[in-house]
Amino acid sequence: MNTRLTRTLASVTFGLAVLCGLAFFGKGITHMLDDGAICVETDFWSNAALGPDALPINKGVEATSNATRLCQGDPSAAQRAAELGGQLPWLLFGALALWLFSRLLDAVVERGPFTETVSHRLTVLGWFVTLGTPLTGLVDGWSHSWLVGSMAPVAGSGPAVSQPQALILAGLAAVIMGKIMREGVRMREDLEGTI
Repeated sequence: MNTRLTRTLASVTFGLAVLCGLAFFGKGITHMLDDGAICVETDFWSNAALGPDALPINKGVEATSNATRLCQGDPSAAQRAAELGGQLPWLLFGALALWLFSRLLDAVVERGPFTETVSHRLTVLGWFVTLGTPLTGLVDGWSHSWLVGSMAPVAGSGPAVSQPQALILAGLAAVIMGKIMREGVRMREDLEGTI
């Protein structure tokens, strides 16, 4: 196994995890301190005619184009938090997933690919991706839905899941591979014990 490549990949992955973490904190702090308008797009009124009385929206909210972009000039703290709820979850998820992957690669470099530690870390990464993807999508989607509903009550708000959920399959594959590797490690240990 090429440990130089694996070591380099582990370092790059860790660096990306740190960058995602810094972006998470930086974006959160700058958006909470910002006092400007917030905007959100919705397809609730796709292809609707927009006029002064066309949409039932709250006072101080502007709607433009058929893609319906809603902007609140003086947002409440809850609206600003909902805007962040639509942006920050995926950064946090990415930072944690990259950090777990970096730890997995570190274990491969230190102990080799077919060890109990590697199979355990692969399983943990798999479960994190499998469960974290829909949870992150739910937080993002529901925040977006609530923000749209707060600007245009007729649109309503409720549970919604955003982004493609295909990562769930990758997470399940990692869980299965981790279990297979764990069984392989146990079989090798049993074989070594009998020889």
